[in-house]
Amino acid sequence: MPPLLSFFIILSVLILIHELGHFVVARWFKIKVEEFGFGYPPKILGFKKQETEYSLNLLPFGGFVRMLGEDLPEGHGSFASQKKPVKIAVLLAGVSMNFLLGILLFAGIYTKIGIPEKVDYLKVTSVTDGSPAQTAGLKPDDKILNFKETQAFIEWVNENRGQEVALQLGDGREVKLTPRLAEETPAGQGALGVGITDVDLVQYPLWQRPFRGMVTGVKEAWLWGKEIVTGLVKMAVGLGQGQVPKDVTGPVGIYEISKNVAKEGFIAVLQFMAILSINLAILNLLPLPALDGGRLFFVLGEVITGKKLKPEWEQRIHLAGMLALIGLMVLITIKDIARLRG
Repeated sequence: MPPLLSFFIILSVLILIHELGHFVVARWFKIKVEEFGFGYPPKILGFKKQETEYSLNLLPFGGFVRMLGEDLPEGHGSFASQKKPVKIAVLLAGVSMNFLLGILLFAGIYTKIGIPEKVDYLKVTSVTDGSPAQTAGLKPDDKILNFKETQAFIEWVNENRGQEVALQLGDGREVKLTPRLAEETPAGQGALGVGITDVDLVQYPLWQRPFRGMVTGVKEAWLWGKEIVTGLVKMAVGLGQGQVPKDVTGPVGIYEISKNVAKEGFIAVLQFMAILSINLAILNLLPLPALDGGRLFFVLGEVITGKKLKPEWEQRIHLAGMLALIGLMVLITIKDIARLRG
């Protein structure tokens, strides 16, 4: 699949799934949806079906569902006139869909490739060029049957530096090799020059795979969610200390990453898409104007304080937030282009 096509498919699915969540829940509660937009204006084309206009817009940085009376109550069917639980449900629907998509993608991946579990052998993950492991004929994915624990293997290798040892492999081979002495071992390498793990992908019976894949998908999505939140917290702390974030990327940077991922195959693309979906969900929960989290912040603030900000002021804040968000994306895109050229 061409990298550009792969990029737009990934971006389109993530955005459409997110906005579909808002759209479906809004319609469920009889809220009038005036526009379902992909990208941000100016509008390129659109069509109207029933009461909703569906539009394709020029700036492909996101999407939106424009509901009647998002900020100002406009009578029956408007968002602003709804009860607070309904507003919260609509606002959380988008991020919930992205979390669910991430879980389903991870579940599908592990249903296909197997469930990562601790096993009673060691699996070779990498072999360094010119190392004793390579000379002996060890290859990635070989299974070492002599050991069940990585630490026990490492200690055994270090105890036998300079002496010939034998390893029993899962395919019936026995390989003999001599761990390098400490002074002969290049920096950053081990005595054998081999990477190992005691976790492998286990293929269960076909009828069990979807269920085990779903459980693993939930765990994987949760772990990635924690990783992303940790990264955001570190970035916020850095900003507070006057440090400029270096790893922030926009659509151009994501395209460059997706281009490299596409070379690794379909499974890698699905994994990348799952991670992006979880990332999109968490970013949208940030309490920033124009994001779902920003609108949720105002609703929860009203629940806690019992006071409501004037609708006109909330509308202005979200508009300013939207303009700032677009401006930020443009700046990040310029930075990405400059980095790629440099």
